[in-house]
Amino acid sequence: MRVRVLVAASGDRHNGAMTLTNEAAAAILADNFAPWVRDLGLTVTETGERHAVLRLPWSEGLAREGGALSGQALMAAADTATVIAVSAARGGFGPMTTVQQSIAFQRPVTGTDVLIRAAVTKLGRRLAFADITLTAEGADEPAAHATTVYALAD
Repeated sequence: MRVRVLVAASGDRHNGAMTLTNEAAAAILADNFAPWVRDLGLTVTETGERHAVLRLPWSEGLAREGGALSGQALMAAADTATVIAVSAARGGFGPMTTVQQSIAFQRPVTGTDVLIRAAVTKLGRRLAFADITLTAEGADEPAAHATTVYALAD
């Protein structure tokens, strides 16, 4: 795995770190994830001081029996969005790993993209905690809600 640290020059600072741009976040996706994760087609639609929003495009290939998007795809999307949100909170990518992930599926997603909003709720020196909401595009209510804990390697 290649590790490339990217920091955007947006001028906004949080604890001495620069804010991550969408372009830098997209480069993190391209450079630091397994091919099967890249094959999900996730795109970064927004980054902020402590959050990221990604889009998971609808695909029949990700649907399970009955036509709903599979839980595995939603969990992978939540996990990936967390990496981008933590990178945004830290001002760039650094080695990290999932310690815990929990998800509650609330309603099926069929025939539409999913927006994944990951927000860092606590950023420590060694651990980061995030809250993730997955919502079908155009829907008011979430399709799933996840929480994650990440260990930060540096």
